[in-house]
Amino acid sequence: MKLGEDNKRLMLIGGELTASQTGEWLPSINPATEEVIGYTPAAAASDVDAAAKAATQAWPAWNALGVEARGEALREVARQLKARSDEILAVEVADTGNTISALKGDVDAAVWSLNHYAGLGYELKGETIPATPGNLHLTVREPFGVVGRIVPFNHPIMFAAARTAAALMAGNAVVVKPPETSPLSATIFAEICQQVLPPGVMNVVTGLGRDAGDAIARHPDIKRIAFIGSPGTARQIQKSAADVCVKHISLELGGKNPMIVFPDADLERAKDAAVRGMNFAWQGQSCGSTSRLLVHDSLYDEFVESVVARVRQIRLGNPALETSTMGPINSKAQYDKVCNYVEVAKADGARLVHGGRRPEGAGFQRGYWLEPTVFADVTSQMRIAQEEVFGPILSIMRWSDAKQALDIANSVEYGLTASIWTADIGTAMQTARQVRSGYIWINGVGTHFRGVPFGGYKNSGVGREESLDEMLSYTETKVINIML
Repeated sequence: MKLGEDNKRLMLIGGELTASQTGEWLPSINPATEEVIGYTPAAAASDVDAAAKAATQAWPAWNALGVEARGEALREVARQLKARSDEILAVEVADTGNTISALKGDVDAAVWSLNHYAGLGYELKGETIPATPGNLHLTVREPFGVVGRIVPFNHPIMFAAARTAAALMAGNAVVVKPPETSPLSATIFAEICQQVLPPGVMNVVTGLGRDAGDAIARHPDIKRIAFIGSPGTARQIQKSAADVCVKHISLELGGKNPMIVFPDADLERAKDAAVRGMNFAWQGQSCGSTSRLLVHDSLYDEFVESVVARVRQIRLGNPALETSTMGPINSKAQYDKVCNYVEVAKADGARLVHGGRRPEGAGFQRGYWLEPTVFADVTSQMRIAQEEVFGPILSIMRWSDAKQALDIANSVEYGLTASIWTADIGTAMQTARQVRSGYIWINGVGTHFRGVPFGGYKNSGVGREESLDEMLSYTETKVINIML
């Protein structure tokens, strides 16, 4: 793909690559340079309607193929995605601002997930129930039919491919809306799906959330919706869907995730993990980032100093270079939001110990650049400790006893991930059972383990993904009673 003003990409609807019925286009901006690198169609409700109708016509035949044929189709999508990985990486670096070294893992994860779910089809099992003697009571799993998937900007190709694999394998047809600020790699995915999948099985509709996204939520033929993003947008999706009909909705939302460090922890590993868990490699734009670092009083000053020293080693620069370990924030709107949080934190009394400004140098005069930022002496009452920033800002907090640590950890509306560092397995398990989060690491941080259910408590979401649970969630259970 040649990036630039002349780069006009197309959507996929009913097996055809097409522009929007509105005739309007949205620019895609390189966050490192603020240059236009391409355009995608600005879809309206009529485009979503066309995609949903195509999916409605396509899914019965797709389901009737059976798990073996559907699995082989997914494996071919994976093969073609892998074959175009260099092109996808170049596009994603320019479109998201994420570094190329980090993004290589996203392409690999997408390929793995497609192959993984391709092999899970035979787990779409029902059961027999001994409800009465002499009769047969059994359950079967059937697809919803048409599924809507709304993708966030931080991992566009991974979520467009990996997070639709389970729905496809379960026999559904899919309507995907890529992120409006980073949609280009999804158009490559659309080209691959056009070549491999029957028309209408995969539909990729680009556009603004308030237009295309809301139309997906409201369309009566889309019975199942999956969304990754903010709680505010999730609530709007729920409201819009409920205005039309009862829908099944899964939500993987934000996090204000704690990393709790006990005095007996392996301190050097924990200090490295504090920086790695913040996901500065993604500019902090990760729902699982451990953005609240909770350190025991006896370690606090040493920990702050050591973490800052490690953060200083982060190399901001052109995200297309392997030497860069952090790139720009994804968009102007996100950049302004994150910079505002820096000022809010200062006003609330947090102590800025590193970063908080645009980096110096010729390469940073344009673009959405912010130094990796660390605040110390943060308290639970501060907005920086309560609200998801979704940017490269780490808050360090102190605690003196285990109850206080738990109170701080559980004081937010979120409950996605948590990280616990201690040498005592009893302390680790007791803390893990009391932290209100859905995905917990003990003496680890950041890693998503393949096949392990991922999802959150509280306002961090509903449902679980990245596992067998995800594929089963794209089916309904039918009970058949045979009266012998």
